[in-house]
Amino acid sequence: MSNETFAPFDSADYLNSFEDVTAYLEAVLDDADDDPSVIAAALGAIARSRNFSQIAREAGMSREGLYKALSADGNPSLATVLKVAHALGLRLHFEATA
Repeated sequence: MSNETFAPFDSADYLNSFEDVTAYLEAVLDDADDDPSVIAAALGAIARSRNFSQIAREAGMSREGLYKALSADGNPSLATVLKVAHALGLRLHFEATA
């Protein structure tokens, strides 16, 4: 019997390019079922895949405040989401569903 241990999965470990980030966000948005906490957590994973402290500075927040806002239990304001997206080099896009 093996005593293998596994590290918890963190999607941030796999977000190495803008193509990875956009594919990840598209998948999250397709599966989010309008749950803002899922989107916040996805932005948190993207920020962790980059320099989190730098993203926080560019968003005008403390590192701890940004971490809390983008956690699974966080509830960031739209202003925070937009600031983080901008700091990550992303732009919010809307399209008609019908």
